Amino acid sequence: MANVYDFTAKTIDGEDQKLADYEGKVLLVVNVASKCGFTPQYKGLEALYRKYKEGGFSVLGFPCNQFGAQEPGPEDEIMDFCTTHYDVTFPMFAKIDVNGPQTHPLYEHLKAEKLGIGGTRSIKWNFTKFLIDREGDVTARFPPNSSPGSLETDIKKLL
Repeated sequence: MANVYDFTAKTIDGEDQKLADYEGKVLLVVNVASKCGFTPQYKGLEALYRKYKEGGFSVLGFPCNQFGAQEPGPEDEIMDFCTTHYDVTFPMFAKIDVNGPQTHPLYEHLKAEKLGIGGTRSIKWNFTKFLIDREGDVTARFPPNSSPGSLETDIKKLL
């Protein structure tokens, strides 16, 4: 049975990144956008990353422009925005689709493993979060309005 470590994604710098490189870590996978009402969550995501990275935790950010065209720029602009406004140091990936015919295979897997509110597969908006345990299994899915800080207890349980 597949897990998160079976996938590869392009980093925001265009390099292929095997998610197996994160094996043994607790991961929070988030579809992000720079012009969204939830964009200030970058601050909380970065705070979680800095607090728990030494204990084997990482946030993985996946920019997506499918919701209100809130991530229109190229990868270099996205990264510049994230570092300038939120001092983001957690791993960021190239822009992807999380719904529709061009959905990234990682997101097909995540959505199949944990359905959203009402049993739906599709991602409803930016900043939907998936929590992955050290074995690469999806343990939880959180809606966009779940603040990063509200996930801390769940993250600590897996660490």
